[in-house]
Amino acid sequence: MTGSGTSFAGVEAPAFGGAPLIALVEDVRATVHVVRGSDGAVGLMRAKGPMPSGVSVLGTLPPLYPEWLGDRSFNEAHGVRFSYVSGAMANGIATTDIVVAMAQANMLGFFGAAGLGFRHVEAALDRLDAALASQPALAWGMNLIHSPNEPELEEAVADLYIRRGVRRVSAAAFMALTPAIVRYAASGLRVGPSGRIERERHVFAKISRPEVARHFLSPAPAAILDELVRRGQLTPEEAALAARVPVAEDITVESDSGGHTDKQALGAVFPVICGLRDALVAEHGYTRPVRVGAAGGLGTPRSVAAAYALGAAYVLTGSVNQSAVESGLSAEGKKMLAQASMADVIMAPAADMFEQGVEVQVLKRGTMFGPRGHRLLEAYRRYPSLDAIEPAERARLEKQVLGASFDEVRAETARFWASRDPKQNQLAASDPKHEMALCFRWYLGLSSRWAITGEPSRRLDYQIWCGPAMGAFNDWVRGSFLEPPEARSVVQIARNLLEGAAVITRAHQLRTYGAPVPAEAFAFRPRPLA
Repeated sequence: MTGSGTSFAGVEAPAFGGAPLIALVEDVRATVHVVRGSDGAVGLMRAKGPMPSGVSVLGTLPPLYPEWLGDRSFNEAHGVRFSYVSGAMANGIATTDIVVAMAQANMLGFFGAAGLGFRHVEAALDRLDAALASQPALAWGMNLIHSPNEPELEEAVADLYIRRGVRRVSAAAFMALTPAIVRYAASGLRVGPSGRIERERHVFAKISRPEVARHFLSPAPAAILDELVRRGQLTPEEAALAARVPVAEDITVESDSGGHTDKQALGAVFPVICGLRDALVAEHGYTRPVRVGAAGGLGTPRSVAAAYALGAAYVLTGSVNQSAVESGLSAEGKKMLAQASMADVIMAPAADMFEQGVEVQVLKRGTMFGPRGHRLLEAYRRYPSLDAIEPAERARLEKQVLGASFDEVRAETARFWASRDPKQNQLAASDPKHEMALCFRWYLGLSSRWAITGEPSRRLDYQIWCGPAMGAFNDWVRGSFLEPPEARSVVQIARNLLEGAAVITRAHQLRTYGAPVPAEAFAFRPRPLA
C-alpha cells in the first residue's frame, strides 16, 4: 500500500508517518519531495531515483544547512561559516579559550573584557595573538563596555584595540555614544577601489531599546567627530566618511538575558528595532548592509530557530556558554548553573552602575547574592555615609552581607583604587556618599570574582549572571551527552543549537507544504557533532 511507507522494490520508499518520516525531516542536507500517495496520504521521500507508481510530487525542498541560517552578508563581512556568536561574558568568563575555540570552528566569539583592569585586557590580547597568529583570517573580537565611573579606562581600552588591530568589538551598556566607541568605529574608514566605503573595524552594538539603537544606527555626531579630529585621533577623511555610515552595522537586540538586561520579550522588541533600522537606512541612504541580530533567551534549538524566523541576521548566546568547559567560571559555579531551572533567576544591583540603580539578572538558586546586594542598595539610598548607618544595621551588614567590617572593606577598597584609578580615593575622601558606593561595590565586584575562583567560604555570595535560557538549556540537554558540565564545550553547544534550529526550520517548512510532521520532529535531541 502506498500509504504504508514501506516496500517499493528498487526505488526510494516514501514515508507517510512515524520514525521514517521523522528521519527524513531531520535529514536537512537532503533534497526532499513532498508527495501524495494513491490513497491521498501526504508524505515525504528523498529526491533521488524514479518515482514509485501512483505517487505524485506536491513540492520539493532543497537542502537546508545550518550554515545557511541567518544573513549571508554576516558570513561574508566577518569571514565566518555560521551566523552564530558567543557573547562577551564579563570579568573574563568569556575566556580566550572560548574565543579561540569559536574562531577555529569558523564562528565568532568575543572575549569578556568588562570589569577587568587594563593590564588584564592587554594580557588577553597577547594570548589571542599568540594562539591565532598562524590563522590570521579567523574572526574574533573583544568587549568594550561603557564605563561611566571609569571613562579613562574606556578610552584606554578603545585605544589599545585600535593600536593592536582588533577588528571587532562588542559594545555593551552604552546609553549614548562616547568618543571612545565613535573613535573605534571610525578609525580606518576608507574608500575602496570600487568607490564604496570600507570598514577596518566593526562594532557589534548590544541594545534593548529603540532610543539606544538609534544612536548606533545613525552616523556619529558631528560634535564628537570634530573633537576627535581636533585631538588628532581621527583624520579629517575618516571623520568625513563616518558622517556617511552608521556607527554600527551589526545591532544585537538583547531580550531577557543574564547580566545587564531590560528583560524585553524578543518577539516584541526585535520587530521594532528592525523597523527602526529600515527607516534609518532609507533616511540616510546607506548602501552597505545593516544587520540586526538576536540575543537573550536563546538556550534551545526552538528558540534559536524562532530568532532566525523573526529575521535575525545572527544569533548570540551568553548564559549557556558560562557552563562550558572553556568558560572562566569555577567548577562549582558551573555545577550550580547546570542545576538551574528557568525560574532560578533574580535581579540584583550591578557593580559597574550601582549608583544609578542599574540591575543585572543573576542566578538565584544556591546563592544569596541577590538579596544581599539589594540590602546594600537599600542602605546606600537610605544613609548619606557609612558612618551614618546606625550601629545595629551596621553590625547586620558586616556580618550577614559583607562578611567583613566596614574598616576592613574601606582599607581593601582604598588599596584597589590606589592602583586602578587613584582619583576615586580622592573623591571618596571628599564625598562620604561616594565612599559608601565604592565600599558596597567592593562586595558586588568581588562576588563575581569569588564565583570565578570558586572561593569555598564565599559560595553563598557567588554572583553568576544568568537568564531563563540557562534553565531551558538544562531542560533540553537532560539525559543527553551535554547534561554533565564537563561535557559542555562551546562548540558542541553551538553546533547542536544550530543543527537543531535547522531541523526545526525544516520541519516548519515541510508542515507548511502540508506534510504530516509530528510534534516529535520539533524536539531535536543533542548529539555529538563533528
